[in-house]
Amino acid sequence: MAEPKVTMEVGNDGVAIIKFSNPPVNALAIQIFAGLKEKWNEAAIRNDVKAIVLTGTGGRFSGGFDINVFEKVHKTSDISLLPDVSVDLVMNIMEDGKKPAVAAVEGLCLGGGLELALGCHARIAAPRTQLGLPELSLGVLPGSGGTQRLPRLIGLSKAIEMMMTSKPIMSEEGKRLGLIDAIVPSTELLKVARQWALDIAERRKPWMCSLHRTDKIGSLSEAHEVLKLARQQVKQTARNMPQHLVCLDVIEEGIVHGGYNGVLKEAKAFEDLVLSDTSRGLVHVFFAQRATSKVPNVTDIGLKPRPVKKVAIIGGGLMGSGIATSLVLSNIFVIVKEINPEYLHKGIKAVEENIRGLVARKKLQQDKANKALSMVKGVLDYSEFKDVDMVIEAVIENVPLKQQIFTDIEKVCPPHCILATNTSTIDLSVIGEKTRSQDRVIGAHFFSPAHVMPLLEIVRTEKTSAQSILDLMAVGKTIKKVPVVVGNCTGFAVNRTFFPYAQSAEILANLGVDVYRIDSQITSFGLPIGPFQLQDLAGYGVAAASRKQYASTFPERTFKSPLLDLLVKSGRNGKNNGKGYYIYKKGEKPKPDPSVLPIVEESRRLTNIMPGGKPISVTDQEIVEMILFPVVNEACRVLDDGIVVRASDLDVASVLGMSFPSYRGGIVFWADTVGAGHIYKSLHKWSELYGNFFKPSKFLEERSAKGIPLSAPASTSLASRSRM
Repeated sequence: MAEPKVTMEVGNDGVAIIKFSNPPVNALAIQIFAGLKEKWNEAAIRNDVKAIVLTGTGGRFSGGFDINVFEKVHKTSDISLLPDVSVDLVMNIMEDGKKPAVAAVEGLCLGGGLELALGCHARIAAPRTQLGLPELSLGVLPGSGGTQRLPRLIGLSKAIEMMMTSKPIMSEEGKRLGLIDAIVPSTELLKVARQWALDIAERRKPWMCSLHRTDKIGSLSEAHEVLKLARQQVKQTARNMPQHLVCLDVIEEGIVHGGYNGVLKEAKAFEDLVLSDTSRGLVHVFFAQRATSKVPNVTDIGLKPRPVKKVAIIGGGLMGSGIATSLVLSNIFVIVKEINPEYLHKGIKAVEENIRGLVARKKLQQDKANKALSMVKGVLDYSEFKDVDMVIEAVIENVPLKQQIFTDIEKVCPPHCILATNTSTIDLSVIGEKTRSQDRVIGAHFFSPAHVMPLLEIVRTEKTSAQSILDLMAVGKTIKKVPVVVGNCTGFAVNRTFFPYAQSAEILANLGVDVYRIDSQITSFGLPIGPFQLQDLAGYGVAAASRKQYASTFPERTFKSPLLDLLVKSGRNGKNNGKGYYIYKKGEKPKPDPSVLPIVEESRRLTNIMPGGKPISVTDQEIVEMILFPVVNEACRVLDDGIVVRASDLDVASVLGMSFPSYRGGIVFWADTVGAGHIYKSLHKWSELYGNFFKPSKFLEERSAKGIPLSAPASTSLASRSRM
């Protein structure tokens, strides 16, 4: 890797070009800040320098602050590792310096990169340059004056929107808003920036310090109204996350008491937030997601992924049509096979509706939608499978049916074709046991809805070839999914880890706890919906089928509850027929259905597990722990069995596949913040009170006794060696 560096060249026109380089995105490492300070001070005292242009190398200005520094701060809790950029460099040396500076930006100008540009006296951009302050997505706030300068340049409402959503804008919009002074072709960027800097120095153009402007902020009462509205929205959209409200407080400080005071408050708030659990969690997920692309003995042995241009999907139901949608949107030709014309028509129509929905929500342009729709074809037999690069089987969870399909496709597909299944629970060795080409059998487990959910769980058996895994990882990245490679077992990594989730909820319900209180506490914790509403959405057929699988594989820790059967018997099927624990009406939010309560009562009577026949008394925190600690317990078994390459893969998978709150860092990271000791003691107590379902795993017991974090690498057991 090239070392980060800063260079300065002074032209005959008296303009110093200060250029920084830290490929691939010119991240602002500590050395870059030190270099900028040194070169800026040199330019300030040189008589042959009239003005300064700041720019990055390699067609990018900067992707922002080097997040590796955050990771070091989190490991050491040493805040002094953070450089004083805001006051020392951006305010004192750059903005208040004696020579004008112009930022010449292109490609990326994000986070600390944009804040450096805001500290300059003008900004010239190349077309389609991304401009943004995404710091809140890492649990902090813009820490180099961004909270103060951005509102002064583009107005309060738009600046708040950019910071709260972490979404960038393009330079064209930046020009309309007043953030960018001119847009010029990349080839002209330095030439125009040089001239602009000279024009400021010679007073032909205004010398503007962003921090001193007030013309875009509006009156104090207007500003208060905008901030009040923003706080109300944040309380709904960013519950449990401190950085959003802190950011709004810091913005308000600058509006009420002036930009300098705002910058000082921002610097202090930044230091506090960096050490918060939220920042630790979000930064952990950021790095964990990057790490998923490294798989020992797959990505490090010199193989190259083969092109996958044509994919056949067997089954055009909810999952099949969603997977087809994902593929055609990324220019991969798709054949959907169904068993009769009626099902085939439904499957193709579902793909069309998915794509039209994206157009209606302005997430896809019409011409791209037309192209995607032209890349899908429906068939009723295997005659067109002779040149496909991959087949994905997406039929119902029925072992003999899946085995028959794999035997059939092996005969008709080319010898390089990947044979994939979208099963969510069934052991792959069972599905592929009758095929000869077991090195090509692999799990491509998408999460519903497949064209929306970002996770692709890639399941390998002991016989799956490294080439097949690599090829599927490449397909995952092409269709904008995050591929996580896992080992083979019932439920794989994510569904197996979370199989106790619904069961814990039903145990609590049968112990007398209100089902709606349980859902409410889980959403307060940060999941988008609670376990009972999730069951409604997934459909009771799916829940019943997966339960059967888990009961046969893990009988000693499966809780048998009659609740689901009773619901089905009463004519309910969740969202599918509008009646479950909740009532579902088109265009309305789901509402609790009081007529479910007698059914829950009947289940309590049949299970008869309430101590002394009376409902148990639990706090809100205990509800969350009784639902999630069994999930952690199963995660421990998954780690011990070597189903994932590393604990952080399970964190990423829990966030992207189960919507576990990212600001809690994923299931294992969160468990470590709670502490293995507390989790072990709680589970041990509940197992004595309520049975084997809660019995702590050996892995959890050992980690708790020795004080080792759950995320620390597992000892290489026989199981993990064979699987990974």
